[in-house]
Amino acid sequence: MPPALQDATSGLLAESNFQALLQSFTMIIFSEIGDKTFLIAAILAMRHPRLVVFAGAFGSLVVMSMLSAAMGHLLPTLIPRRWTQVAASILFLVFGVKMMLEAKAMKAGNDKIKEEMKEAQEEIEEDEAEHERDIPLEEMEAGQSPTIRTSSRPPSKEKTSFKEGARNFCSLLLGPVFVQAFVLTFLGEWGDRSQIATIALGAAHNVYLVTVGTVVGHGMCTALAVIGGRYVSTKISVKHVTFGGSVLFIIFGLIYLYEAYMMGTDTEMSIPIAPGAVP
Repeated sequence: MPPALQDATSGLLAESNFQALLQSFTMIIFSEIGDKTFLIAAILAMRHPRLVVFAGAFGSLVVMSMLSAAMGHLLPTLIPRRWTQVAASILFLVFGVKMMLEAKAMKAGNDKIKEEMKEAQEEIEEDEAEHERDIPLEEMEAGQSPTIRTSSRPPSKEKTSFKEGARNFCSLLLGPVFVQAFVLTFLGEWGDRSQIATIALGAAHNVYLVTVGTVVGHGMCTALAVIGGRYVSTKISVKHVTFGGSVLFIIFGLIYLYEAYMMGTDTEMSIPIAPGAVP
């Protein structure tokens, strides 16, 4: 390969790698700040040790990022890469327009984040009410022998399922607060906009770089939530963050649409013409 062509190829590769890191990082920042999982981590950190809450929430997000990026990495093996770019473009454009409409419908102030905070609070209380009957969080965190509480309701099959047994075992092994933060964050992120966007990025870019970008973004958001999430949530404007995220998603969609178009042009130019064929 000529040196000039090799340098140009290396430059394009470096630019693509930087683009993958930047897009995955900024997508997480604009999607997660003020989100329900952000508020769940903030509320749990006010009740329990911050380091334990951070470990549980961040561990869940690392697992989610790896799974989502891997799912996106598998898509080009099933359908042509050009169509994965088109799909990613449509996905980001739809999300961008939807977020812009949401931002337009929001009122100025903190009404939206107060509503999200209330929902997050209710989810935490429901989870604690459901599982403290089996393993009291306070007694275990204090190092005391847990007193099993019984309920007047007969135990259902769901309560004695493998899922519940696995959660109780993990609570004994890792601590109930860690498991609570992990489970609530994982359930909150599953099917969320940021997970679907991570899948799209994993299909369009290097899966390892997308994973690194999303993990770093999640780490920063979770740390912010644990350290001062309640204070931050009262100072930021969800309307402005949502509007900024919508613009970012639309830009991503246009970039992927342009790349898909260029892929089609390159494919047409590389089609060999048989000798003697009539132009």
